[in-house]
Order: sequence, then structure tokens, then C-alpha cells
Amino acid sequence: MTGGAVSLSLIAVLGLLLLIASRGLTYFWPAPVYQWQVMDDQGQLSTVIGERYDRESVPRERLEDAGLSFEVEGEFVTRFLVKTGNRERVPLDFRWVWQPWVVSEQTPADLAVIERRRNGNFYGYLEQLVLDGQVIEGATLEAELSQAVALSNLLSEEGSQLQEVEIGRINHQLERLRLQQRKLELQGRDTPEQLAAIAAQREQLEQQYQGLEQRLFNLREEAARDYLMVREMNGERVRIRLDQVLTVQFPNRMGLGQKLKHWAKGIAAFVSDDPREANTEGGVFPAIFGTVFMVMLMAVIVTPFGVLAAVYLHEYAKNNALTRFIRISVVNLAGVPSIVYGVFGLGFFVYMLGGSIDQLFYAEALPNPTFGTPGVLWAALTLAILTLPVVIVSTEEGLARIPKSVRQGSLALGATQSETLWRIVLPMASPAIMTGLILAVARAAGEVAPLMLVGVVKLASQLPVDGNFPFVHLDRKFMHLGFHIYDVGFQSPNVEAARPLVYATSFLLVSVIVALNLTAIGVRNHLRQRFRHFED
Repeated sequence: MTGGAVSLSLIAVLGLLLLIASRGLTYFWPAPVYQWQVMDDQGQLSTVIGERYDRESVPRERLEDAGLSFEVEGEFVTRFLVKTGNRERVPLDFRWVWQPWVVSEQTPADLAVIERRRNGNFYGYLEQLVLDGQVIEGATLEAELSQAVALSNLLSEEGSQLQEVEIGRINHQLERLRLQQRKLELQGRDTPEQLAAIAAQREQLEQQYQGLEQRLFNLREEAARDYLMVREMNGERVRIRLDQVLTVQFPNRMGLGQKLKHWAKGIAAFVSDDPREANTEGGVFPAIFGTVFMVMLMAVIVTPFGVLAAVYLHEYAKNNALTRFIRISVVNLAGVPSIVYGVFGLGFFVYMLGGSIDQLFYAEALPNPTFGTPGVLWAALTLAILTLPVVIVSTEEGLARIPKSVRQGSLALGATQSETLWRIVLPMASPAIMTGLILAVARAAGEVAPLMLVGVVKLASQLPVDGNFPFVHLDRKFMHLGFHIYDVGFQSPNVEAARPLVYATSFLLVSVIVALNLTAIGVRNHLRQRFRHFED
């Protein structure tokens, strides 16, 4: 019975993972693009171009209640959910098409899917490419377009790097100069010499800023010079600037190898790119980085405190009423709802501790808070308190499994209690410590409710780590995969477009947790092999 229960549990878990993976990973597979001739109930014929997203069979009774009727056989009528794209041209980029209304269905080979930086995909037929005033059309259009899009992406990437790195560095230095001058004024040390030196540095930085800004404007002007003329499903010609184009694909003419290549590129872009369009487009790299960084910071904080608490309770504290009360309290803390920890972190860490730090060390920045606002440090501390009982209990159980004869033998050979603890007991208990850390990481990586109060945001403009001193900015807000799933799935302005991203991000979150756990399990197994001679 036990083996059967374990087998059923494994089958359920693997089935759930396969469902999430299939729904998420198929989102990046290039789907065929259809062109339908549709005649509605008013007898009007129209053209619909798009991808078939979903299919539903609707009972006749439901249609009759809604005032619709179709002359078809059977008790159900089929309808398709079609992604028409062209968001700025149509009210909604998803629409339902009833199968009885479809007059004809085609998959033209020259139907293009244009992925854009804004407004999602555009579906249509390529007509002209204008490069520096020169019109290109006909057989050479696609070859020239591929090179032009690659060049435009390089210019856009160069502009983004210029704005985020070099201009961002100058803005950071200007802000530091402002705070330095403010600090001198508060301390009464704003001598004319000091102010003149700051003014000279500010003038030099502003000159560099103007040069970089002009360079950025030139790049943007060059990238926006060329454009593409596309004919949409209504027959109108639409002008699309190349600086807004990411890729141009023809999925109806792709072979299996091309589709696999496109699928791999889509997954790589999803993992490495920044989000766009209110998180419904683009990638999730900031969320991956924020999740891993916060979990690692939490592990660095919770491990020493949990181990020290367990060592004190098991090795030093006497077995009295106070010790038993502390153990019961630690176990009960594991059952406290996570949102309570979030409220505690917001009140104690952010407002009390962070506000005090701002008053003592960052008074020149007030009233703008530095540490007195939610950030990655407070999120890591909050989750460290949340997972502390897990580490304490696991470590104490590992210490309890070590025979007393080992300690007594070490003491008999002349070692002190601290030396016995450091050289004998803790190495033998290290696998149990790693087990507690694995459980803590697994829980912390999936928590969302407390993070909503102490640091996580929908879209973070900067990562917690960059090239500006001090390089690691623990006061910054961050993105998290768990909150990203909640935001995309329930707060998205376009639910249908975001649904596949929910599955893809969920599978990615599970993969990140599994990767962190496998890393910790590998370290634990290594420690077991290294200190196996103690057990022997």
C-alpha cells in the first residue's frame, strides 16, 4: 500500500509537470497562420487572418438562449479562438470564429508574422521595403529585409546599452554628487572649495551626458529611418518602422528543422530577454535573476542563524521547561501564515529598521527613502525568518542522530567542547544541515504573498546587481517568477494572450527550484562522502 501510494503521488506530480511543460513549451512552436473567408449572420463576407489558439464545442441550447442559430447537424457547434494580432488596427487581437461561418480556409506561404517591440504580432503580406529612401520589392525583398532587421536590432541594442550602461552610469554619478553636496550642507562643511570641486565634476559629467545623449538620438534616428509596407487582412497598407520589428517569419513555409530552430530561439529569448507589453510579451530574465538572487541571499542569512540556534538548543541548553517551550515555539512558527511574516517584515524591517538606517546613514537622501522602502534585502530577511524553523528542526535532528560516544571519545582525547563541535559534530551533521537548506529554498522560492509587501514589483527598472558602485544594491526592488505568474495570469490586460506565458513561467519556476535543489543535493552528497569516515 505504501509503495502504491508513493507511485500514485509520483505519477500525479509528473503528470502535472508534463501538463505545465506541454502547455508552456508549445507556446514557442511556430503555429500555422490561416486566412479565412468568413460570412457572418448578416451575410457580410470578410477576411480573417490569424493563428488558431483554441477550439470549443458549444451546445445548441446555449446558442438558442443567446439568440444564435446555425443550420448544421449535431448537438454541438464548433468555434475557434483566433489570434488576429494587429492590435492597433482592431479592437481586440483575439476573436471567436464560428465554423459554420467559414467559407474557405487557406494557409498562404507568403503570409508573414512580424514580431514587434510594441502592440504584439502583425499578420499580413509584405509589399515594400524602404531603405534610406530606396524602395525594394519583388524577389529581393525577403533577403534585404533579413539583413535590414538584423542591422536595426543591432542599432536598437547599441542604443539600449548606451542608455542603460553609459548614460545610467553618468546619472548615478550625478545623483551621488547631489547627495554629497546635500550631506556637506547638513554637516555645515559646504565650503566654497568643496562646492567648486563638486560643480566642476558635475559640469564635466553633464558634458559627457550631452555627448552620449546626442549619440543616442543619432542612433534612434538612424534606426527609425527605414520602414516596411505590409498589407493587412482588410486590404489596407500599413507602414511599420524597422526599429519596432524584432523578427519576420513565414511559418507556413517552414520545415521541421526550421521550426525546431525557431522554437529553440524562442525559448532562449524568453529566458534571456526583458519583458514587454505589461509582461505579456518578451522574456522573464529580470524575474529569474531576482528569484535566484533573493533565494541565495536568504540562504546565506538563514543558514548560520538556524545552525547556531539548533546547536545551542541541542548542545548547550539544558532540558528544562524553557528549552521545551522554545522548541514548541519554533515548531509552531512553521505553521504561521506567510502573509503574517510579510506584515511583520514591512513593519519591522522596512519601516522601523530601514527608517532608522536612513536617519543615521542616508539623511542627505531624505525624504526619499533608501532602505526605508521595500527591497531585496528586506525580502530575503523576511523569508529567512519564515524558513528559520525548517533549518533549526532539520539541524537539531541531525545533531540528535550523532552518538554520544563520538563526543565523549573526542573529549577523552583532550579536545574541548567547541573543538569537538567544530571538527566532529558539525561535519557529521552537515548533510542534515543541507537537507534543511533544501527545504528552506524550496519553500522560499515559491512564496509570493510576503514578497508583495517587502520588495517584489511588477516591473523593475534595474537589477539588484550592476556596474555602479557598490555593484550590489540591496535596497532595490526586484522581480520574482511567482509574482510574475500572478501578475500575468490575473492582472494582465489581455488574458488570452497571457495564458501560455503563465504555463511557461510556471514551468520555468519549477525548473529553477529543481535546479537549486539539485545543486544543494549534490553538495549534501559530497559532504556525506567526505565525512563518511566519521560514521565508520
